[in-house]
Parts: sequence; structure tokens; C-alpha cells
Amino acid sequence: MANGKWTKKELLSRPVEHVDITSFDARPIIDSYREMAYSSRTLANAADIYSMMLKDKDCAVILTLAGSLISAGLKRAIITLLESNMIDAIVSTGANIVDQDFFEGLGFKHYIAPGSPEAPPVDDMTLRNWMIDRIYDTYIDEDDLRACDAATHEVFDQFEPGAYSSREFIEAMGAYLANSVRYSKNESIVKTCYQKRVPIFVPAFSDCSAGFGIVLQQTEAIEQGRGMVAFDSGKDFRELTDIKLACKDTGLLMLGGGVPKNFAQDIVVAAELLNERKGGKARGDIGMHKYAIQMTVADSRDGALSGSTLREACSWGKVDVVHEQMVFGELSALFPILASDAYHRKNWKSRKGFKFADLFEKGDGVPTFAPKKKAGAK
Repeated sequence: MANGKWTKKELLSRPVEHVDITSFDARPIIDSYREMAYSSRTLANAADIYSMMLKDKDCAVILTLAGSLISAGLKRAIITLLESNMIDAIVSTGANIVDQDFFEGLGFKHYIAPGSPEAPPVDDMTLRNWMIDRIYDTYIDEDDLRACDAATHEVFDQFEPGAYSSREFIEAMGAYLANSVRYSKNESIVKTCYQKRVPIFVPAFSDCSAGFGIVLQQTEAIEQGRGMVAFDSGKDFRELTDIKLACKDTGLLMLGGGVPKNFAQDIVVAAELLNERKGGKARGDIGMHKYAIQMTVADSRDGALSGSTLREACSWGKVDVVHEQMVFGELSALFPILASDAYHRKNWKSRKGFKFADLFEKGDGVPTFAPKKKAGAK
């Protein structure tokens, strides 16, 4: 910084570091919180419920993500849970999966903004002119984000014409990272899920860089007179419902609310409808989500979904109330404590992942991005 003025290079010089939940043991904190009150006790109760999910070997864990969580530094924590078979499916906003995780899988970074959003050293119009995008107190280089848009376009353009679930597109994105010499060593939730056979669903897939990629693909396809690819949100819902039908007992670990929360809860009702179609009961044959945790800063006063309680979801037949806990607090501060506690309790040691991605047949026209053989190799 010269003469009190920042340069773009200086503003994009301090990368966000992702918290490592293996480097500290949060069990003593949770033990202390259990004997306290307010949010400390609800967090401790949530940690106990998550441990119950992991001990219950017949229970599949569905993680939902809403809000800017990967840019905040939670990527490595989620990857650790995935690698330890503590998550079996993910439902997320597009921003977390594409603009933030796939983005970092391509080698790009999020950066810590100097100062605070209340007293920023650089105004947002100046950031706009410098092609810097702001997420609260983090920055992204817009040029890097455009490269991410182009990468999604490249992936989508390898698909045969047709409509696909977001899971199929994201699996191809995972293969794109995992099977590339250039990207295979980069940390990524998308890549890890591809390798661990954990499906990722993004119900509002157009609401991120994937949306720009699909606009580019479809526009070029129209101009060139060839077939387009499209997002099939109905197939997303059906595939996630298939997971509920394949696994009676399920638990929800929900970070934030919004569309991912409702989408994951609704699979109980969808499974009941399919069961009723085959002569079963509308309610009763399909179990509600056996366990549920939601961490959020939203509340229920405005009637919005993100703040609606899990007990309210019971009235809809979605979530059981025996093992459920709302935790009202900010995710980047609280989730690492819960995740570290679960990791160090080691209930995951004897747990096998469900590998739900293998439930779905490899669809025709879905690229695998298999690594190319070296010249002369057989």
C-alpha cells in the first residue's frame, strides 16, 4: 500500500485458509458446553445427535449447504468428513459447489479483505472497476471467476444432447478435476465426492457459474445447429428420493436453510407418494428423517423457510422430533467445533460409506474425462 492507496495485487494477496478440524480436539469444549446454557448447550446437543447418526450404521447422513461457506474457510472440514465416511450425500446451493469449491479445485483462491465490511478501505465501485467481487469480508478475482464459467462450459459441452440431473453434471466436474494432471492434486469437495461415490445435488443449478456455462453451451448449440444440454431438476428430485427409498433411516446435517433444506426434507414426502402408488400407506411405511440438525442465524418470525423449526417440519411428516436440534449461530464459528468433536470421537472408524452415487447407472452421453494414456502405453 503506497500513500494510503491499495493496489489490486495487494487486495488479492492474503488467501483464505481452510480450517483443519484434525488439528484440534473440540471434545473438551463440547463437554463444557453440555453443562452450560443457550447456544452452547444446543451446540453440544447437536454434536451428540451427529454422533448418534454416525454410530447408527443403518443411517445415511445427508449434508445440506446454504450460504457462502466454502469461501469462508470450511472446505477442508467438509472434505475431512467425506474422507472419513461421515457424509453420504450433499444437497447444496450452486455457489458453494461451483463458484467456490470447483473454483478452488481449478487452483483459484478466495482472499481475505482488509479492514471490515463496515469500514472497507476500498469502496465497492472501485472493486467493480478492478474486477474484484466481494462476499462480505472476502474477495474473488472476477477474471478467475470467468475462467470458472468457461470451465463449466467446457464440461457441459462434452455431454451428448439431452437433459441431465445436476448430480450427473457435478460428477463429470469431479472427474474433470480428478483425472486431470493439472488439477488432480487440488483440494475439492466435488473431486472428493466423485472419488468417494457421494452424490451432490444442486436443485437451483442455474443460480451459479453453472448457469453461465449452460447459457454459453445452449447459445452456441443453437447458433451451430446442434443439440443442447439442459438441467433436469425433476430428475434431481427423483434421484434423491431414490436414496430415501434405498435407505430407511436418514439423518440431516443442515448448514443454513433455503432450497437445500427443503429439498432434502421433501424426499420423505416424495418417497411416501411413490410408496402409496404401489399400494402402501401415504404415511407410516416411509420413515421420517430419524435425526436432524440445523445450524442457522435465521429465525421463524418472518415465515421464511431458513428459520422454520425442525419441529414444524414434523407436522409435514418430514422430520422426527426424537433426535432433532436447532442451533442458532453463525456457521463458520460453530460448525468446526461440531465437526472436530465428531472427528475426534471416532465413531466413523467402524462406519462404511453408502456410496449412493453407484445407485445410478452411468447415463449415455455423460463424459468421464478418463485420463489419457501416455504415448506407447498399452
